Formats: sequence, C-alpha cells, structure tokens
Amino acid sequence: MAFLNYHHLRYFRAIATEGSLTRAAQHLKLSQSALSVQLRQLEENLGQPLFERKHKALVLTEAGRIALEYAHSIFRSGEELTDLMRNRASRSRSFLRVGAVATLSRNFQFNFLRPLVSREDVELIIHSGSLRELLAQLQAHTLDVVLSNTPVRRDAETGWYSHLLDSQPVSLVGHKPRGRKVFQFPEDLRHTPIVLPSLESSVRVAFDVLMDRAGVRPIIAAEVDDMAMLRLMARETHGVTLVPPVVVKDELESGELVERHKFPQIKESFYAITPSRRFPNLILRELMKPKAGR
Repeated sequence: MAFLNYHHLRYFRAIATEGSLTRAAQHLKLSQSALSVQLRQLEENLGQPLFERKHKALVLTEAGRIALEYAHSIFRSGEELTDLMRNRASRSRSFLRVGAVATLSRNFQFNFLRPLVSREDVELIIHSGSLRELLAQLQAHTLDVVLSNTPVRRDAETGWYSHLLDSQPVSLVGHKPRGRKVFQFPEDLRHTPIVLPSLESSVRVAFDVLMDRAGVRPIIAAEVDDMAMLRLMARETHGVTLVPPVVVKDELESGELVERHKFPQIKESFYAITPSRRFPNLILRELMKPKAGR
C-alpha cells in the first residue's frame, strides 16, 4: 500500500511554488540532492511524474497540477484543524481557474459562471487575455477552461475540445428613433454611422460579406475588439452598433437601446475550450453538465 508522507507534499509544494529545485532547496534549507530524493519518492508513491523539464525549467505535469491542488487542500485542512482547536473554524474551498478572451461578452461570462458565484465552497479565479495567451496557460495547467467566441483546432499535440455553449444572432442596436421611422437595411447604412467589431471577428467578416453583396459602403464610426468597450460605444453613439444582444442585455431591457435590425443569418457563438485530461476539474464538469430542456 502506497504511503503518503506529509513532508513529501510540503517539499513538492515548495518546488512547484519556486519553479526550481535549487530555489526550493535554499528556501527549505536542504541540499538539492536531498530534495530531489524526496520528490522522487513522492512520484514513486503516486505512480505519476509530477514535473517535466522544459527549457531548463521545471513545469508541472497534469498529474502535478492535480497533486498541487490536493497539497494546497491538505495544508488548508491542517490550518483548519489548528483554527478549530482555537475556536476559529473555517471551511475548505475548491477552485476553478477560468480564462476569458477580451472580445467575449461580460454578460455571457457572468451568466455561464452564475451557478458558482454564490457558492461558499468554490472560489473563482478569472483571467482575461488574448486567446493565444490563455491557451498557453491552459496547456501549462494553470487554467481549467478558456471561454471564447471562436473554436480552436484540435490536433494530436494539444488535444483541445471546443464545447459549443450557446449561439445567438447579432443585431444592429441604437437609441430609439424619434417618431416611428423603421430602420431600412441596408440603405440607411449609407448615411448612418456604425460601430463594428474588429476585422478579426467572425461576426465582422459575415457582416462585410453582406455589405459587399448589397453594394453598400457603411460609414464606420469605430472598430472595437473589446465587448465591454463595444457596449459603451453602443450607449454613446448616435448611430448603430453591430453586437450580440447579450452584450447590451441591460440596456435593451431598460429601453435605453433598441434593436434596429436583426441578422438571423449572422451568429455569435460561445465556446468553452478544455484540454484532454485524465483528471478533469470536478467543478467544471458539474458546471458544463447539460441542463434540462437545453
């Protein structure tokens, strides 16, 4: 029967935190060779390599990431035991590390993560960045999932899965017009300024194709690659904005903005990108369970 040594976990956590045997040995006031032996014994007991060497640096394997989470949990439990004996009881918490691309709707992110927001046993850690940056973190096991509005290609090296979470048509939104004038698409775009997503957006590509077919060159007021800024622009511009309704959900519900034209043929899709892992995050697995009636 495998024996789990508390000190082995302490040494392992120090190596993972420092990212180096040398620095961890200095911190623990041990020789590097002694620390290496302790790490090897832990890996033998667990039956899994916990680190791999990349460019002369120690990087956690998937098993190492899982072991580190358990090590943190075990040490927190030790602290809770001490607190309990001193009448300062606390509760253990699980973690979900989420990456969200900057172009993704904040409203969509919140709606997806809403079931976890009020849970006292779960701590959310949310990072924002480019898709490339977030995928690198996902590959390094420092994120559990990346939320994106574009899927990624699956190949033998990365093994990404792009789970389609939702898909919705986009609209032209703007302030309610005076009188009862109906927006005439595409003709009104010849003289109405429009705020558009950036050229990297699949929605923008589809919209440009429609404009080319109609022979209309719109008056572009701004091109924005951040959904939060797109929402602000929609509220401030006197023209129209091409945007998924979920981005301006509050403004549409309050009547501050209205949908001037809907595009059922252009859709914004939302994906949860996960790696192929032997040890998936249980909180994420629960969050992504198909909902009844969905």
